[in-house]
Amino acid sequence: MRGVILLLTAMMILPCMDAIAKYMAVERGMSPAQVAFYRFFFQLVATLPMLLRLGGPKALVPQRPWYNMLRGVLLAAASLFFFVSVKYMPLADVFAIYFVEPFILTCLSALILGEKVGWRRWLAIGIGFFGAMIVIQPSFQAFGLTALMPVACAFLFACYLLMNRASGAADSPLAMQTFAGVGGTLFMAATIAVGHGMGAADFVPSLPHTPLGWGLVIALGTISGYGHLMVVKAFQAAPASVLAPLHYFEIIAATVLGYLVFGEFPTASKWLGVAIIVGSGLFMIWRERRQPAH
Repeated sequence: MRGVILLLTAMMILPCMDAIAKYMAVERGMSPAQVAFYRFFFQLVATLPMLLRLGGPKALVPQRPWYNMLRGVLLAAASLFFFVSVKYMPLADVFAIYFVEPFILTCLSALILGEKVGWRRWLAIGIGFFGAMIVIQPSFQAFGLTALMPVACAFLFACYLLMNRASGAADSPLAMQTFAGVGGTLFMAATIAVGHGMGAADFVPSLPHTPLGWGLVIALGTISGYGHLMVVKAFQAAPASVLAPLHYFEIIAATVLGYLVFGEFPTASKWLGVAIIVGSGLFMIWRERRQPAH
């Protein structure tokens, strides 16, 4: 249950990061790749001082630096797909498509980690996935190939979460998150250089032009760093197959933020989908609490 509580808290906080990314891209004209760079750079700035304070200079030499930096690369690539998506699509729609991720994660957990997933959990995940499809009402005619970007994000993020679960206790969650920030920052710097060199509009480098802009990109990285730190701790406390459906709760915060910040009000069918998603997640928590008694 500690893992469940940590993940639910993170799911309420992390959509704020995506709302900031959309605001910077749509209202401030910053390219999604540049937003993704600031997300990882300021994540590193936010977590490094605490790492040094808690672990001292020796904390700068993790047990598995390349492993943690690879996590950062996966997360950076996932973030890039997501930030490009939210620039062009409603926030709630992107989240709804992205919610194929728990299904992908559960499949990977069963196949790679050998975690047991009972038929009731499979059914709950399937129902939650159906609810996500009701929310999005997919239309490739409306969004084209852009609608596939949240799916790519979901697969990469599922791989990232699987690495969290498989990593064990070789490094502290704070060290893992700090060095993921290093990997993500380096990857995004290289990606911007290549993308801008090819003339892609979504990879143009830039600086924030106002104090508000600077404040938002700093907040972006800080929310990212400590939000994903909670995700790491959650997956160290509970099996991935149990936590996977709880990611559906992220759509609640995304829907509220989409309405408050961008005026994207969901239709009645989308509210029905959200209800199905939440019901699925609550059922999974109920099953996990009942199991020890049987």
